[in-house]
Amino acid sequence: MLMIGLAGLTLEPREREWLVAPGVAGVLLFSRNFASREQLAALVEAIREVGGEDMLIAVDQEGGPVQRVRDGFTRLPALAKVGAAYDRDPSDAVRLAEEHAWVMASELRATGVDFSFAPVVDLARGNAAIGLRAFHADPAVAGELGQAYVRGMHLAGMAAVLKHFPGHGSVAADTHKAQAIDPRPLAEIERADLLPFAQCIEARVEAVMMAHVIYPAVDALPAGFSKAWIGDVLRGRLGFDGAVISDDISMAAAGSAGGVAARVHVHLDAGCDLVLACFPDVVDEAIAVIAERHPVAPQRLLALRGALGASWDSLTDNPQRDRFIARITALDAEGPTA
Repeated sequence: MLMIGLAGLTLEPREREWLVAPGVAGVLLFSRNFASREQLAALVEAIREVGGEDMLIAVDQEGGPVQRVRDGFTRLPALAKVGAAYDRDPSDAVRLAEEHAWVMASELRATGVDFSFAPVVDLARGNAAIGLRAFHADPAVAGELGQAYVRGMHLAGMAAVLKHFPGHGSVAADTHKAQAIDPRPLAEIERADLLPFAQCIEARVEAVMMAHVIYPAVDALPAGFSKAWIGDVLRGRLGFDGAVISDDISMAAAGSAGGVAARVHVHLDAGCDLVLACFPDVVDEAIAVIAERHPVAPQRLLALRGALGASWDSLTDNPQRDRFIARITALDAEGPTA
């Protein structure tokens, strides 16, 4: 039910206690947890030695401005670069999306990380927090490239996590820093922001991350707190049966629920299967909360475990990988994306 953040490069004694606490299902790693590929692999191994083989390990490895592990890994271009390539050559951009995903996912799987929170299928419509992280402003293009990205992740043995449902790209505020409200009618959201999610759900994604945005045409609560968005729209109308994941409970926009305990409860009550507590200073309180809760359906979370991945030796001896890296890194040489 809970995915937690760690403080540094190795496990601290109190973090070992966290990993065996009831309801802790995984760890989300950040740049503060990374020094080298070898260190990352050792940390992953240590987490599993303590927490067990089913402990989920994830990272945000989108490319561009959000790539938590860099040295020793391919420097991935922002997804907006793939979207710009679509405007020049749609069929080639679809291949680039799949190749970008395969490179990202195969490198993480070779290091023991289960999944990245990817792809971003929000629309590129001016939100400061999304920016170059989004493929495109056109919903159909974002959906087509998102589907290709999911295929690439699956080919590398990695589960896919769409974000941020039902769409963060069309509202100005950054939910890391402030409350965000999207006043548009549901019909407009369905025609635009929901379309890429619907298309990618058809590609059998394993998980969806919720936005902390409020859409008052549907519910007065942020989407991650909302039974209407999770139960009626995502599971009901779109037929999604995978894992539903909250955004980080430490973000400013999550504060409308109250303190840490209230934030955990409101996400679980709304139907989230996994709640993110990304900063160590909130983990103790979040663990105390989930001790009071009944566990969620384990099969949804088990689907997030990575399949058997290639080793680093086999990756570096793979000419196809070399071709993919050459193609995707060339996107960054093409100049800024509007």
